[in-house]
Amino acid sequence: MQKGGAVYILTNAHHTTLYIGVTNDLQRRLYEHLNGLNRNSFVTKYNLRKLIYYEGFHAIEEAIIREKQLKGWTRKKKIDLINKINPSWKDFGEEVMNW
Repeated sequence: MQKGGAVYILTNAHHTTLYIGVTNDLQRRLYEHLNGLNRNSFVTKYNLRKLIYYEGFHAIEEAIIREKQLKGWTRKKKIDLINKINPSWKDFGEEVMNW
């Protein structure tokens, strides 16, 4: 996935906040988020440590287009997407980190 990209959604333990991001290296980016490498980030501020959704793309440009699309959606539509793919809101973080 390093030449392509990924769009992902993180949440907190209570699922009250959603964060949509895009990256060219999901493992690296997730590591940065989980280890609080940017102390002033939205992810760190709201303790968003649970990876509940991600999509891979062949090109980073495709991932950026999808990120913008998802960010334009209502919260309900985002939750419906998550529930369709991940109804238990399982944390995929460990799975991604062990690729």
